Amino acid sequence: MRVLFLTHRLPYAPNRGDRIRAYHILRALRGRADVTLVSLAHDDEEAGKIAELNGLADSVAVARVAPLRNRIRAAGALLTGTPLTHALLDSPDMRPLLQRQVEQTPPDVVLAYCSGMARFALEPPLASLPLVIDLVDVDSCKWSALAETTRPPLQWVYRREAHRLAKFERDAARAAFATTVINQREADALKQIVPDARVDVVTSGVDFSHLRAPSSPVSSSDVVFCGVMNYAPNEHGAIWLAHDVWPLVRASVPHARLRLVGSHPTARVRALAAADASVEVTGEVPDVRPYLWSAAVAAAPLHTARGLQNKVLEAIAAGLPVIVTSVVADGLPAAVLPACRVAESAPAFAAAIVESLRTAPENRRAIVNRIDLTPLSWDRRLAPMVDLLDAAVRAGRHIG
Repeated sequence: MRVLFLTHRLPYAPNRGDRIRAYHILRALRGRADVTLVSLAHDDEEAGKIAELNGLADSVAVARVAPLRNRIRAAGALLTGTPLTHALLDSPDMRPLLQRQVEQTPPDVVLAYCSGMARFALEPPLASLPLVIDLVDVDSCKWSALAETTRPPLQWVYRREAHRLAKFERDAARAAFATTVINQREADALKQIVPDARVDVVTSGVDFSHLRAPSSPVSSSDVVFCGVMNYAPNEHGAIWLAHDVWPLVRASVPHARLRLVGSHPTARVRALAAADASVEVTGEVPDVRPYLWSAAVAAAPLHTARGLQNKVLEAIAAGLPVIVTSVVADGLPAAVLPACRVAESAPAFAAAIVESLRTAPENRRAIVNRIDLTPLSWDRRLAPMVDLLDAAVRAGRHIG
């Protein structure tokens, strides 16, 4: 089976949610398929990581994103029916690159990762090929949720994007042999948009052996929140955590420290550290594990969240309890919920953090260690994806 795998970021390094899942899909396909990987590359550093994927894909090619060009096109797209996602996730090199790849190594099936790449699969030269879309999250629902918490004019832009993407998600899911999403909540949301499409749940896993703490739990008053800090829900969550929750925590635990760990912190996030010496903003780090291993508790303070938050699974695998909001908890596997405390308001979130900080380290670890993470391994979670691709090849393209 020859698979053409399209991703909107090169899936290396696996240090953010979209790259992590795509990276492990490559690993799941190894030995089961010949894979040609075609990715958008957003900068020179990303494009320079191609060699890191040797052995996971039979060939790797990237098309460079042109940010200024895409922003201009996105402004123009506001007057058309094109989703801004498609205008921003684009490269003038993508279509010629796909034409060369199809001519050199004709694929049996296309696997398109997220809605931004699915549109390439619906256009020549790929339009006649069997297609599986790994939608992961229903992006139109994310934009709709963001519109509810945003003021005009961004609110209008977000509502428009939700409407345009929902139309595209409907058309794409009908054209695909199958569309996969990360949990049942996303499946239900997609089924509301396109009831007649085949929708399969293929959830994400966690590399628990890689994340397992190498020593006994440490005595710590660190609270850690990990994420890409220019992603709007993470940025808003970090600001809410620092402004509304953290003063309440410090009132009870004066020596506590909040560590916001992740790449591309915005100016508003960086300002949190300048305003409070107990808050650290790390920026990009080479390895998130030392920050998890040295913490007492993790936080996932998102009020807009789709899909499954990898940051929660990773914290639990590293031995930490996690304080989460209800929208985060709703996307998690039931097996990990005993390691999570759900809190919505700032006082409740602070109280849950304080309780964890006051719990003996060995007792915190014991709560997490009672969870069997074996069923959450990536190999088990992604096995259905490989079977779906094989079924798509055998069935040929399903036209809705």
